[in-house]
Amino acid sequence: MRKWVRSGLAFGLSMLVSLSVCDVGRGDDTKAGNDSKSAVTKAAENRPEAGLTDRERWLLERVEQLEKRVADLESKDAKPAAEAAGAREKGAEPSVYGGMAPATKAAASAPSAGLTSAPAGAVPSSMATSIAAAIGPNKESSTSAGATQVPEKKKIEPFSDYDWTWLNGNPRTKDIYWDTKFFTPEIRADINYVSDFNHPTDHSIGGSSELFRSSEVQLEQFGVGGDFHYENVRGRFMTQFGMYSATTPRNDPSPGHGQWDLVSAYRYLSEAYGGYHFNVLHGVNVDAGIFLSYIGLFSYYNFDNWAYQPSYVSSNTPWFFEGVRVQIFPTAHLKIEPWFINGWQSYASANHRPGLGGQIKWTPKPWLNIISNNYGLGEDDLFIKGRSRIHTDNSVEVKYFDKPEKTLDKMAFSFTGDLGCEYGSGVSCYGNHKGGPKQSFVGYMIYNRFWFHRDLFGLTIGGGQINNPGRYLVLVPPINGATAITAATNAPYFTGNPGDPFKAWDSSITFDYMPKQYITFRAEYDYRHANVPYWTGQGGITPPTGNTGAPQFFVCSNGSSSGQTSLGAAETACGGGLNSVWFPDLRKNESFIDLSIMVKF
Repeated sequence: MRKWVRSGLAFGLSMLVSLSVCDVGRGDDTKAGNDSKSAVTKAAENRPEAGLTDRERWLLERVEQLEKRVADLESKDAKPAAEAAGAREKGAEPSVYGGMAPATKAAASAPSAGLTSAPAGAVPSSMATSIAAAIGPNKESSTSAGATQVPEKKKIEPFSDYDWTWLNGNPRTKDIYWDTKFFTPEIRADINYVSDFNHPTDHSIGGSSELFRSSEVQLEQFGVGGDFHYENVRGRFMTQFGMYSATTPRNDPSPGHGQWDLVSAYRYLSEAYGGYHFNVLHGVNVDAGIFLSYIGLFSYYNFDNWAYQPSYVSSNTPWFFEGVRVQIFPTAHLKIEPWFINGWQSYASANHRPGLGGQIKWTPKPWLNIISNNYGLGEDDLFIKGRSRIHTDNSVEVKYFDKPEKTLDKMAFSFTGDLGCEYGSGVSCYGNHKGGPKQSFVGYMIYNRFWFHRDLFGLTIGGGQINNPGRYLVLVPPINGATAITAATNAPYFTGNPGDPFKAWDSSITFDYMPKQYITFRAEYDYRHANVPYWTGQGGITPPTGNTGAPQFFVCSNGSSSGQTSLGAAETACGGGLNSVWFPDLRKNESFIDLSIMVKF
């Protein structure tokens, strides 16, 4: 019934408007030179008091009466809808940004009718408003009387409803400059300068997976790549030109198992994988290729981190895996990710057995991130069959202060603890009574981050400690060009035999200037200590005439290779006496300042 009333009112109004337009405001269709003013304009000019004719006054009264009748009808329709909206608001669903989604607001009421100056021939605004009110809302958006429209609850992108740019290991960029339906690009540049207080004569830094040369400007990484995505098909790649292309493959022993030059095949890729997204639960991704490791909390890309040189738990654990991963999102705040991988940071399997592992990531609150990574089964010591490795890595990150209006606007901390061991083939997790010398890894690291002036500046204080008897995770110093492959054969100057001790601790303070979300200027001071000589001293770690090409052998003082793996035999081969053998300058302490510029788009 109300539908017919509205239709009749609308028709009546349109007739009134037509009459008004015909008599009051004819269009400017006269020839050039003729008077084109409308009747209303002329009447207004002839009446200084701008009064209305009886006909105009009658039309206005009719419009006001019709508006009142329409308003009465709409108020009757709006009452049950308003009651339903109130009920919905009491039980509102969480919005995609973590808050409560309010009920839909009622449409704003139409402005009161009144005369306005308008071009000749135009319908007065009061009449146009009345017509719109009489016709009512769009048919597609209207509902029957008393019906309640319940908004459909949509699934949200996992981990997208909170701001996670504060996390250690996450990039802080929030905006993408350019994106398409098919490809999202990414560009990274990382340049550093290190001043090592030991002043090594050969400028070589050891024991680090981030810093490699002293007293020089070096390109750490230049990466170009991005994400492909179309009809649930996924793909990603990122290049690593610069120091990373030489140093990251150098720490992988697996290419020494078998033929084909895997180091050359992969050295310029930090990530390269393809996969598929399944629309089940909150999403399931299946990817295969090279993907980044999560063990150790810090990101492989320094731009994403609170500090440049991370502590041992991160620096000595994997930066990448190659294999297959499945990312399962049961909820928007939980990820379960199994791995089937070639091994512990390896392009291949160091022996016959691959590795298994996975991650659980849980973000129950916008200020809390919990991650657990676990690895096992793999035989990752090159040329040593039957020796398996297990490892657990667990981190918690808490943002405990967030006041954007304050000078000190944000504070957060991260804590990571790791346990692991190797067993079999002459070593054990527990000691000599369980099959051999203890071969284990225990470590932790803790960092606290402060942000100032709306995240313009950042300050991080932190450090950590490890104990790794057997040294199976300690980075081998690049003495005479040693790599993980050559060290598996023999490392005469820094051995990794069962039971060899290694305990170390470190600390750092980092200052960041971040004028834009895409760039960070960083200055950092680090101090590192080990219980055995490990860091590069002033004499350097390079033989007198350069690398001999055979790092598994001792080097003679004249720079030639002794061809011997034992010190006694090397002394004889080099001409007799200890002085005939060259030794690198290794120290128990190292401190340095590193300056860096990092860019990410």
